[in-house]
Amino acid sequence: MFFKIKEGKSSTTKVSRSAPQKITEITDKQQWKSILRKISSHDFYHTYDYHVISANENEQPILLVYQDGQNLIALPLILRNIENTNYSDFTSVYGYCGPITNIKDTSFNFLNFQLCLKDYLKQKGVVSLFSRLHPFLNQNPIIEGLGNVEELGKVINIDVSKTIEESRAVYSKSNKNQINKLRRKCEVVLAKTEEEILEFVDIYHENMRRLNAKEHYFFDKEYFLNFLKVEDFQTDIILIRDIETKKFIAGSMFVKTGKIVQFHLSGTRTEFLKLHPSKLFLDEMRLRATEEGYTFFNLGGGLAGEEDSLFDFKASFSKDFRLFKVWKCVVDEEAYNQLSSGKEESNFFPKYREFIK
Repeated sequence: MFFKIKEGKSSTTKVSRSAPQKITEITDKQQWKSILRKISSHDFYHTYDYHVISANENEQPILLVYQDGQNLIALPLILRNIENTNYSDFTSVYGYCGPITNIKDTSFNFLNFQLCLKDYLKQKGVVSLFSRLHPFLNQNPIIEGLGNVEELGKVINIDVSKTIEESRAVYSKSNKNQINKLRRKCEVVLAKTEEEILEFVDIYHENMRRLNAKEHYFFDKEYFLNFLKVEDFQTDIILIRDIETKKFIAGSMFVKTGKIVQFHLSGTRTEFLKLHPSKLFLDEMRLRATEEGYTFFNLGGGLAGEEDSLFDFKASFSKDFRLFKVWKCVVDEEAYNQLSSGKEESNFFPKYREFIK
């Protein structure tokens, strides 16, 4: 779905404005943090530091902010130049992002924000905007009518606001048996030293090689070390160590923000796959998240949104499914079609970037 700017009277008189509003670009860390402090419903995916860690060379993290009195809407994005053109486009970081707001009034009209965003994108020469959305935040009213929102699949949540006994009650029988066995054979270690963190990095990279993962999933060691230094959110790396061999055999990175725990990155040593140690670090984080007062523990979904073996594995911990959606907007239809000319039809968005490394 394309959106177009309506010219003339209709674009300025549909909604009365008490004062001129506009989209403000924020690239300064302290200003970015200041906005997020005013919007309690956000995740680590929305923070300045995560955007800086995630941005590639020649990409710029930008927080777009709309303010009307005390009402705030913020949209974090990554700005990318389109090579050999005067155009650019916006994308989101890896994970669950999208717009956030401090507006609690369910009857609030977001039209002024949408008009300002359209004007801003057009004036900046942006061809398209893509953002992954957050399955635990109600973002649809903010962007409804702008481009197209598509469902990609389900993610699995463990409701850690329930008691430990209640959340474990929905485990499959095999899960319970295997976790009990793992707790006898293995010990749980919260990584604290650089040596332990790098052990996790090595496990993660081994896991990615086994899966023949794309190059952009092979984060370097600085990515992980910098991640744990960030103050805007808390990161726990949980390692599983085999008691008999003293080897670290699996590990996972969990990120905590507000009331949400995210299952971010993980890996298992190939020789220990049959032991299923990943079940232990998920169960361990469920216990910790409940004890620490969190509400949501997002396990994510299957590969590419599919209900595959990975999805089935995660669903063995909970049947609380949430929809994962993405937001696709073509801002400049003419430029988009020119850039995409000659490309085969596909679901990739934006089409002109499908084969760009």
